[in-house]
Amino acid sequence: MTDAQETAADSPLRTTGGAPPEDGGTSVTGAPDPDAAAEPIPLLEPREGIPPVIADAESLAEVVAAFAAGSGPVAVDAERASGYRYGQRAYLVQLRREGAGTALIDPVACPDLSGLGEALSGVEWVLHAATQDLPCLREIGMMPTRLFDTELAGRLAGFPRVGLGAMVEGVLGYVLEKGHSAVDWSTRPLPEPWLRYAALDVELLVDLRDALEKELDRQGKLEWARQEFDAIAAAPPAEPRKDPWRRTSGMHKVRRRRQLAVVRELWQTRDRIAQRRDVSPGKVLSDAAIVEAALAVPANVHALAALNGFGHRMGRRQLEQWQAAVDRAKALTDAQLPAPGQPVTGPPPPRAWADKDPAAAARLSAARAGVSALAERLNMPQENLITPDTVRRVCWEPPRVVDAESVGGALAGYGARPWQVEQVTPVLVAALSA
Repeated sequence: MTDAQETAADSPLRTTGGAPPEDGGTSVTGAPDPDAAAEPIPLLEPREGIPPVIADAESLAEVVAAFAAGSGPVAVDAERASGYRYGQRAYLVQLRREGAGTALIDPVACPDLSGLGEALSGVEWVLHAATQDLPCLREIGMMPTRLFDTELAGRLAGFPRVGLGAMVEGVLGYVLEKGHSAVDWSTRPLPEPWLRYAALDVELLVDLRDALEKELDRQGKLEWARQEFDAIAAAPPAEPRKDPWRRTSGMHKVRRRRQLAVVRELWQTRDRIAQRRDVSPGKVLSDAAIVEAALAVPANVHALAALNGFGHRMGRRQLEQWQAAVDRAKALTDAQLPAPGQPVTGPPPPRAWADKDPAAAARLSAARAGVSALAERLNMPQENLITPDTVRRVCWEPPRVVDAESVGGALAGYGARPWQVEQVTPVLVAALSA
């Protein structure tokens, strides 16, 4: 039995299939365990059943009091309606804490959860892929001061698969049903099978956290993980994207500035409509249709209707709306047209380094090889050891005097955590000195 599974076995769990297996059938990193024979057990029901959805102030106050009086870490998850609704707001929030049980909260009916957030201030929040849920939780007044990210912990510990289902199965020996992960969570009322799925998503998060903490400690990486978690908790909200229309899928086909203007006008028109109707922009007009119109720059509604994505099911009024956007782009002066690309604030693309600065290209090649070898020795993805952008920046503009102090300072200046500076600095000093 692995250390992580020993931790899991200490926690009594209840499923329709019985008690947890003595061995989960896999090692802590997800590889087959030759000494294990038991099959993973399906986790079919929450321990206390499916809790009622909290949708009024009185019930919410009771939940806040219960969770404030609970003990230990709190498991937190949120469900969005990506692909169905505009934006990334939360449509269900799930929590579980020792002494409080599981709560399912409707943030549409209870849009201000700041009281709950305050009640849990100072408590460690356990999330899986925290950076995905924190923006929508912040919108409703919930932000952790301390957290444990089970997905990131899995990456640092060297798990080959870090999805919640794979982690729960590999470490705890249970199978989570994941059939409702991509449903429309804005649906009301939420069907019972969806609520069961949502409750089970937080059922074992704290158990998984405890097992992963023990495994990280065994590998000597627990302090590294804590620094990563602290950085996530302290990170400010992301800045709005500049020119988000440039992220339209298929933009690489659009080369001329007038065509870029068509993409921009169509994208902005689509975004206004999607926001007004509260639907996903892709349900209003596909990216492929936007690019098709940009390449063709149709002269009129008839020409637009002949393009893919603007077919016979689109009404005349809709076609006129899209053609008006195309016409606005056609009417712009040359000075008003968007530039071919966004301003580059960092180093040029690595493929151009050999021509622009052969010495920098050599430094980057050596640095990449060194970082790759170090990541392999530490058994973690390279991007979690150090971001590729940080490596590029240091190699493009290295310190005037290359030594451990200057390179470490450069890494820290680009946001590397102390553990990353300690591990990566020797590798980069060698690469920059070669």
